[in-house]
Amino acid sequence: MAAPVDLELKKAFTELQAKVIDTQQKVKLADIQIEQLNRTKKHAHLTDTEIMTLVDETNMYEGVGRMFILQSKEVIHNQLLEKQKIAEEKIKELEDACHSMACQEVPCPYLGFEPANPGPPEQNVRA
Repeated sequence: MAAPVDLELKKAFTELQAKVIDTQQKVKLADIQIEQLNRTKKHAHLTDTEIMTLVDETNMYEGVGRMFILQSKEVIHNQLLEKQKIAEEKIKELEDACHSMACQEVPCPYLGFEPANPGPPEQNVRA
C-alpha cells in the first residue's frame, strides 16, 4: 500500500523540480534580456544627449549596412527616442513576465501546498 503512494509522491516531486528548474532558467534569460535592453536604452540616451549639443546644421550620417545615409538632426533624434521607448516597453513586458513566473505557485496536494489564488475547481484537478 505504501509503495504506490511513494511512487506518486516521487513522481509529483520530480515534476515539481522540473517546473522549478524550467522557471529558473526562464527568469535568468529574462534578466539577461533586461540587462541588454537597459544597455541599449542607455546607449541611445547618451548618443541623443551628445547629438543635441551639436548645431542644427551639422551633417549627420546614419549607418545602414555598409553605407551611410545623410539624415537631419531631428530624424536621428526621433529615431533614438523611439529606440528608447521600444526598449522601455520591452523591459516592462519582460519584468511583468518574470514577476508572474517567479510568483507562480504550483499546487502539490501530496505536500499540503495549495496556490494562494486557486482558479475555478475544474482547473485545480490533477489528472
